[in-house]
Amino acid sequence: MLSIPHMIVVFIVVLVVFGPQKLPELARGLGKLMAEFRKASSDFKSAFEQEMRDIERQAVMTERKKAAEAAARAAAEDHSNQAAPSTSEAQQPVPPPALPMHAATDPPVITRAADTVPRSAEAAPDTASQAPQPSDEQTSASSQTQSVPHDTQHSA
Repeated sequence: MLSIPHMIVVFIVVLVVFGPQKLPELARGLGKLMAEFRKASSDFKSAFEQEMRDIERQAVMTERKKAAEAAARAAAEDHSNQAAPSTSEAQQPVPPPALPMHAATDPPVITRAADTVPRSAEAAPDTASQAPQPSDEQTSASSQTQSVPHDTQHSA
């Protein structure tokens, strides 16, 4: 935006170029141009807002229409189920068992599984009684993997 000193310089240049007789006429023209621009922008804004309201109104009407159709279908199915005679209890579909309310709201419980291979030589006596004994194939596979040094870093 132009500051006050810049505005003064522009005003002096316009005064020198057009003269004092044309200056009021130029100001009137500029004022009319600004008024037309404001009117056009407000018209555009109101037209845009009106279109947005129309779109929202159509979306609400579509949702209501779908809900009414679903309710009508449900009522028709309920009416047809009541009108149809049931021949036996075995032919009736069995609803799935309902889950207890607390099952849906309780957070999952995460527990750590016991290590089957001890992490260090100190932990070996504690977990040796709990861990299953490895087979010969597992023993040979673990001896092959233990020979690889673990201190090297691989790039991902």
